[in-house]
Amino acid sequence: MHTKRTWFSGPFAALLLCVALLSGCVPRPSADIATTAAPYPQEEKLPYEQYQENELKEQSRFSQLEEQLFREQVCGCQLDLQYLLRHPENFGISSAENLFAPISMDAMEENRQTRQQLKEELDSFSPALLSEKQKVTFHILQSLLKTEALSEGLELYYQPLSATIGIQAELPILLCEYSFYEKQDVEEYLALLDAIDDYYKEILAFEQQKADAGLMMSDTCIDHVIESCESYLLVPGNNFLIDSFNQRLEQIADLTEEEKNSFRQRNEQLLEESFVPAYQTLIDGMKALKGTGTNEGGMCGFPDGKKYYKYLVYASTGTSYQSVEELIAAVEQTINKKLKETSAILKEHPEFGSLLETSQFRQTEPAAMLEELKTLTAADFPPLPECSYTLKDVPKALELSLSPAFYLTSPIDDITDNVIYINHNPQYTSESLYPTIAHEGYPGHLYQNVYFHSSDASDLRKILSFNGYSEGWAAYVEALSYTLDNGLDPEFGRLLASNSTAILGLHAYLDLAVNYLGWDRNQVAEYLSQFYEDPGAVSDAMFEAMIENPANYLSYFVGAMEIQNMRENAEKNLGSRFSPSEFHRFILDMGNAPFDVIQPYFTSWLMEQKM
Repeated sequence: MHTKRTWFSGPFAALLLCVALLSGCVPRPSADIATTAAPYPQEEKLPYEQYQENELKEQSRFSQLEEQLFREQVCGCQLDLQYLLRHPENFGISSAENLFAPISMDAMEENRQTRQQLKEELDSFSPALLSEKQKVTFHILQSLLKTEALSEGLELYYQPLSATIGIQAELPILLCEYSFYEKQDVEEYLALLDAIDDYYKEILAFEQQKADAGLMMSDTCIDHVIESCESYLLVPGNNFLIDSFNQRLEQIADLTEEEKNSFRQRNEQLLEESFVPAYQTLIDGMKALKGTGTNEGGMCGFPDGKKYYKYLVYASTGTSYQSVEELIAAVEQTINKKLKETSAILKEHPEFGSLLETSQFRQTEPAAMLEELKTLTAADFPPLPECSYTLKDVPKALELSLSPAFYLTSPIDDITDNVIYINHNPQYTSESLYPTIAHEGYPGHLYQNVYFHSSDASDLRKILSFNGYSEGWAAYVEALSYTLDNGLDPEFGRLLASNSTAILGLHAYLDLAVNYLGWDRNQVAEYLSQFYEDPGAVSDAMFEAMIENPANYLSYFVGAMEIQNMRENAEKNLGSRFSPSEFHRFILDMGNAPFDVIQPYFTSWLMEQKM
């Protein structure tokens, strides 16, 4: 996964705030449903001189819209501004509207009205007059607004708190990585610390509204959120937020020792008087809400939960499938395909069963893994400009609540600022870490972000985020990493790749089954009994994970499935002329976008490659 360095406000907030790890018989869709979308139609053109004049005017007007939307996004809140731009002054930006993106029904209604205004403005454009890059952005905005329309009237279904991917879990890491370039950055950081208590009270007020509407999470989910919050009841004078703050202070060259001491004292005081009380406020507030949530099942157990889950499916995946039912069939089909591949390899190589406990990758240290992956993927992926990265350890106190590794996106105007956190908890061995490093680093999130940030795409395109694309790409290359020259037997690597994809698919399928089809614990256990001798504890954990993070697993698996479908279609049609590097270049050049937008462009690209 990659940790979002931003919580967007503005017209896209409802989408980007909701997105913020690991059968039944369903009619399958037609074989090429995800890969046969027609290219976007072209409008009839006017006489040349008139067309050229209109073209210039329309492109200028659209550029102004892109600039306006970009500024609204980066200026929405201080966290967005600081993490998106290294030099906001170069963009004519000096301050943000809020410290944190507001979470309230009033703010969501304002966002809805802003989206409606954007829709009306988009409808006034003639796409045929736009430049090719603008047309892509136009279609992306249209797709985004179409998806967001599915959530209207369902705003109270949004869940800002979750044990592992909720705001309360991610905010401390974002604070740890809040860069100090100059003295003003320290002041802004301290202002954020000072405002956390009020911010969490605002979130609790929203949770109370959910409870009043009968939409509160179950007591089990509340307990998990409380447990997450307890990790941040830091010991005064000895915690990771003090250590990281002091380290960042040393990066400011012109601070006097007296100023540093003053900042250190203010930081410790705010952690004690604002940060820790904020988490205690959340704990007390969530305890008070226990008993108000009556739905112990998936999202579809709420009155309009199935409708909201459908929105989450399309918001988190950007899938090109036309219905959730078709998507369920495609997920099941892919799982079965990968399980057959796994069985075939094990049948041919029965000795591989014993290797599952003893085999290991050539490299066992994270830094060595990253450098090896850079070399091994050079042939099949386009080159990157020079960039750097920093490996950091997950704070000891947070090892149990955070993933094995995660990437923090770089500012769009500074591709050198890349950070990957490594979790050294004993449960994460080198065997699982290697593909995770590929997912987060090369050729995963780090590579993907640096590639697009260094392109000539518009600033707006560089800040739009669609989890299906970003996590789908990372999951796709994670599977590829097993098959590289990494020290494993090549056939054994293929076995691990197929098996890992199938396991991720099981999570995605159960996500759909629990939240859309309404499966209960017993049905989940019965389904998993096909794959586990004793699914008891596993099935309970998976059932609860699907309830707490609806549609989260889908972005990984469905995104990777969409990319793999396109690749297999290209391999089939191009034969020996297929180039992995050119296919990857197409996906990367498209940039962060929904797959319903990418598919028509893929059809055109494939036609060009065949010609």
